[in-house]
Amino acid sequence: MSDDRDPTPYDALLLLSFGGPEGPDDVVPFLENVTRGRGIPTERLKEVGQHYFLFGGVSPINDQNRALLGALRKDFADHGLDLPVYWGNRNWAPYLTDTLREMTRDGHRRIAVLATSAYASYSGCRQYRENLADALATLEAEGLELPRVDKLRHYFNHPGFVGPMTEGVLRALADLPAEVREGAHLAFTTHSIPTAAADTSGPVADHGDGGAYVRQHLDVARQIADAVRAETGTEHPWELVYQSRSGAPHIPWLEPDICDHLEERHGSGVPAVVMVPIGFVSDHMEVLYDLDTEATAKAAELGLPVRRSATVGADPRFAEAVRDLVLERAATERGVPAERCALGALGPSHDLCPIGCCPARAPRPAAAGADSPYA
Repeated sequence: MSDDRDPTPYDALLLLSFGGPEGPDDVVPFLENVTRGRGIPTERLKEVGQHYFLFGGVSPINDQNRALLGALRKDFADHGLDLPVYWGNRNWAPYLTDTLREMTRDGHRRIAVLATSAYASYSGCRQYRENLADALATLEAEGLELPRVDKLRHYFNHPGFVGPMTEGVLRALADLPAEVREGAHLAFTTHSIPTAAADTSGPVADHGDGGAYVRQHLDVARQIADAVRAETGTEHPWELVYQSRSGAPHIPWLEPDICDHLEERHGSGVPAVVMVPIGFVSDHMEVLYDLDTEATAKAAELGLPVRRSATVGADPRFAEAVRDLVLERAATERGVPAERCALGALGPSHDLCPIGCCPARAPRPAAAGADSPYA
């Protein structure tokens, strides 16, 4: 095997995602998993679950992960990369602990982990690392020989993520009526999080107003807007906006909300808006409900033409990017120089989350970082 196809020391890849219900009876148990420890009554969970019930109680995220799993396996096979790919979720079957147990029993001892979250934040990175630590603790209690797990770096600025997103914007613009296309604004959307969590996202050196979370999204938005201008010859004004807020009203979260933004754009005479979900890897519930349903309804109420661009999903270029990330990290672990692909001003992210990176409100063990209790 040539060095550029050598995954050593890794003997498997774990696709780690959020999970979602796959039928009406799953919705409340799924939400109980997501909110465990917060004391939220079942009746409130049923209210929250209405978003899922509108779609038959099925989140699209699991099918999308199956598609990505297939795309990764095909890409690896097509390029001679002998690395099995498994899939586990934080909040629904297949559960992370079950998948990690299966991988351990299959003999895997060095596992690369791809989380379906591209940016730095507690919920998008450290919480996944805490879940990995919880799973490893369970396997340790069962007497199993523990594998080493390494989470792959953030890929928000990898060409295989930015390129498909850019093409999605171009297609969405082309789908707008010709008379409003040139004046369309771009609304880059991502999941709102508490401002306190944003301010402490990323390594300690990145902490501050919005932290790494906001800076990374702004960098991606700027790249896409510049690429769209280069392709079309038109400067489309843009802004980073937020969606899917779920916290208590008295706690500050990142703003503006997408619906408020659409109302403000319409009031200022903007003829059309393209919503660009750069914060999401696939078209899961936050995209289908908060953008395709709620925000689109708000735009219709205003008489504002809108389009929503595609996420990367199982795009072959994203699968290629994952292969690149695996081989890059593998070479680094072997002490071999490796090209680290990254667009924009921020450069490639760190491999190992340092101490103080995206801290939790209540400290918990987290694997695959400098503070990991598991070597």
